[in-house]
Amino acid sequence: MKIATFNINGIKARITALTDWLDEAQPDVALLQEIKSVDEAFPRELLEDRGYNVETHGQKGFNGVAILSKLPLEDVTRGLPGDETDEQARWIEATVVGDHHALRICGLYLPNGNPVEFDAEGAPLRSGKYGYKLDWMDRLHARAQALMAAEMPALMAGDYNIIPQAEDAARPAAWEKDALFLPQSRDAFRRILNLGFTEAFRARVRGPGHYSFWDYQAGAWDRNNGIRIDHLLMTPACADLMTDVGIDRDIRGRDKPSDHVPVWAELAL
Repeated sequence: MKIATFNINGIKARITALTDWLDEAQPDVALLQEIKSVDEAFPRELLEDRGYNVETHGQKGFNGVAILSKLPLEDVTRGLPGDETDEQARWIEATVVGDHHALRICGLYLPNGNPVEFDAEGAPLRSGKYGYKLDWMDRLHARAQALMAAEMPALMAGDYNIIPQAEDAARPAAWEKDALFLPQSRDAFRRILNLGFTEAFRARVRGPGHYSFWDYQAGAWDRNNGIRIDHLLMTPACADLMTDVGIDRDIRGRDKPSDHVPVWAELAL
């Protein structure tokens, strides 16, 4: 089973880019972020015609996540637990049943967190958008603990808006004061990994130069000035099933691309 995560950056603007990739890559499950569409306006027919079951958690003009699956989706839930007042559409999960195993799949779009406010000593304040990011990551940690405690293999995949290490950025110095690379952000990410999760790509591929996002500005793509912020985190029972992993880098160089590219893993399900 091939499972991919792809921040599409607007389903209406990128529908051709998405369907072309689906036709070529043939993922069994695709987790989408930033669909920027309400559920009723999502172009599900184009995807259902390709054999996908479609579940969305949309929001007008912002955020929004979706699951596309060639296998039936069971027990679909929307919204990250822990804050009933949070109206941002950033989390969706469901169970996919393969030939030999069932898998709990969680699709997420973690808050960006910028701009960050700093105190007089230059330390980031847990306030505003950055405070929301860290609070959201605390809730993610709690959900990750629950997934780890369950017996079913599980993964959490999506746009984490986290640059885990310096080698995950072409120019790490440029990100030192950014919410994606602040020590507090990376510490929160490591707290989740330390529960026992495997970060799929780094389990197989080492070294710098591997990115999943290139800004539209300043020729970032042409200069390969990228960052790696799209991740698949797997419980031990899930990681044991992984057979391959990759980044579909070349998608970024096509016509009207997203600023992200798909990241995928294959599991023996």
